[in-house]
Formats: sequence, C-alpha cells, structure tokens
Amino acid sequence: MTGSMAPPLPETLPKQPWMVHPATVAVMNALEKAAGPGAARFVGGCVRNALLGRQVADIDIATPLTPPEVKQALSSSKIAAIPTGEAYGVITAFAHRRAIEIATLRRDVETDGRRAVVAFTDDWDEDAARRDFRLNALYADREGRIFDPTGHGLADVRAGAIVFVGDPATRIREDALRILRFFRFLAWYGKGAPDAAGLAACADLKSLIAGLSVERVAKELLALLAADDPRAALTAMAETGVLAEALPEASGLQRLDALIAIDGELMEEPDPVLRLAALLPADPKQAAGAAERLKLSNADRLRLIEAARESPEIVSWMSPKAVRRQVWRLGAAALTDKIKLAWAARGGNGMQWRALLPMAQTWPRPTLPLTGEEVLAAGVPEGPLVGAVLADVEAWWVDNDFPTDKLSIIERLKAVAQGMGR
Repeated sequence: MTGSMAPPLPETLPKQPWMVHPATVAVMNALEKAAGPGAARFVGGCVRNALLGRQVADIDIATPLTPPEVKQALSSSKIAAIPTGEAYGVITAFAHRRAIEIATLRRDVETDGRRAVVAFTDDWDEDAARRDFRLNALYADREGRIFDPTGHGLADVRAGAIVFVGDPATRIREDALRILRFFRFLAWYGKGAPDAAGLAACADLKSLIAGLSVERVAKELLALLAADDPRAALTAMAETGVLAEALPEASGLQRLDALIAIDGELMEEPDPVLRLAALLPADPKQAAGAAERLKLSNADRLRLIEAARESPEIVSWMSPKAVRRQVWRLGAAALTDKIKLAWAARGGNGMQWRALLPMAQTWPRPTLPLTGEEVLAAGVPEGPLVGAVLADVEAWWVDNDFPTDKLSIIERLKAVAQGMGR
C-alpha cells in the first residue's frame, strides 16, 4: 500500500544549523568569491546525516579549486588555512573556532591499498567515482540542493544500503580500510541484508587488512562498536572471516550480544571499550596483547586487562558488604565493568544484576582514618614497621565493612602495635 511507504528523501535539504553557522558561511563565501557561485559543495557525511536527521559532527566541503587556490581564497578572507593533507588535496579552514575540511575534487592515479597518488580535477562525477560508498557520494550546495552523481546515493540512504561506488574489489584495492568501513557503515546505517557483491569482495580480499596500520584498524573497530546495535554487522564480519583478520583474539559474539542487550535494557550509551572487552577472552595476557597490538591508550589497555581477570568472582547475589569491598579493591569503574560482563556471560536474574550497579557506582570510597603519625604515637618505631601496621589495621577495617568509629580503629591499632612488638 502506498500509505505505508516511507516518504521520499528531499531533493533539497532544509537549511541546517551547521549550514548557516558563521564559520560555514565565511568559508563558503571565501571559496565562492574566488571561483564563483557553486564552486563549493558540502559532501559526504554531513549531507548523509542531515538527510537522515542525525547529528552532523564534521563539515566537509568539496571544490574544484586546487589546494594553493583554496589557501589563497581563505587567506584573502582572513581565514586560517592548515595544509592537513595538501598532497591529497585537503586543506583545513579554521573560522569562528570551528574546523572545516576542504578537499579539492580529485581522481586516484595510483593506489597500493594504503595510500593513493591523486590528480586534481574539476569534474564532480570523477570525484564521486573514487569515493567508497554511494551514500557517501552525495553533494549539496549552500542552498541545500542535492547532487547525486552515482544516481543511487539518495535511494541508498533511504534503504540503508551500503553499496560500493562501482566495482567493490576495485574500491577495496584502492584502500583496504574500506573493508572495515563497509561493516562500520552497516552497523551505523545498514538495514536488511548486506549488499552481496560488497560482502563477497570483503571476504575475498580480507587478507589485505594485514597491510593496514594498526591505528586505523583500531579506530574502525571502536567506531563500529560505538554503534547502537552492531550485532548484525559483527555477525557478518565473523562469517566472512574479516573479524578474525582484524581482531584475531576475538573469542565469540555471545557475550557481546548479551552486553548489547543489557545496554538497551539499561538505556545506556554504547561503551566501545567495554564491548571490545566482551569480544576478548577472559585472559589478561590476551587482553594485553590485543591492546598492545592495536596501540590502544594505556588507560584502555589497563581497563581491558582488569576486565579480563576472572578474580574476584562476580555473582548477582553479592551482598552490599561484598560490593563495597570490591569497590575498595577495584574502584567503581572497574567493578561496574566486571558486573556488566558477568551479567552478559552468566545471565540470570536481571533485577539482581541491576541492583548491584548503583551500589557499585554511588558508594563513596572512604579513606582509612588513620595516619602514620598516629601509628608512631602508638609506640611503633619509625621504619618499615609503620607501613606493616597500617596495612594490618586497614585489612581489619575493610573486613569489618569500613567502620567510622575512630576509637575502635585506635584500639585496633594498639592491639596490632602490641602484637608486633612482642
């Protein structure tokens, strides 16, 4: 029935806040002053996301102006220009505290799967032909008029179809990262079954992933895991062997599937690092190896290692006292990670698991109300014995659920000091 069909996408975008931002207006004015009306168009993600009603984080502009001409146009309008990728035709403009990337129309002359030698052009169709997916080869002028050189970009946005521009194998051989981008875009924008030709090309050429920089691989993996529900994309990655190429430590999708369902139940934002932890085995050495191979930050590496430890055992029926003890030992963030991963791995009573989280997250971790000076005043001589006495009293304090009665703590200190003095 016609009444049940989705409305067609607009041929003209309504004016978006980012389109009329002073920075955008200033940059577009500068480029059009240099080369005339229509010499600059918005391109790629900002157009795609605006069509979908999603947030636009980055503004990209395409123009037939060469990089030196772009820099001159910006300079003439007193806009800072940074040659962030001038060899590839990319100049970043800074205006009104906002960065806008400007790319000269180009075509690939030579590629090796990681880098490309490009030639600049004034042909918008040539520029579109070298892009990765048809829904990313959409342009819009400052009035919002949409240009769809492939003839399929608008339809793909509406259908949630992630389809390579032209021959998928050719696009992948130009840049093997497009294999991972294919699955990331499936996770973020895909609907229904993946494009068969694209999926087959990714499977056939998956060995090219080994030639990519690990930083690029890590960035794509974490971006994919940040999608609301990447399970279908990850399943396709696993079935094609792409996941094993990109993350050989991945031990299965079951725990991740459950964790994503828990995110939905808790109505929490995706946590890509925790989701990565769910993909890895419960083995600190393998977690450390994956983090180091992917060159993750030290904080993320330590987080993955702690999440992979099987000790202490986390169960849904933990008492409040046991939760407080683990907050003291691990910290609230690490314990929260372990609770969610245990919930995902073991299942069971969701209400019990949910009840553990606020206990872990809201209890103010106290500090032992005892100083080294007080230990000395109790008759303990200076030196390593002071630390030993403090550690003993602290262990008693934790075991007794962090009492705040200072008199009881001092009495325990005296008893420990007397015992160590014998």
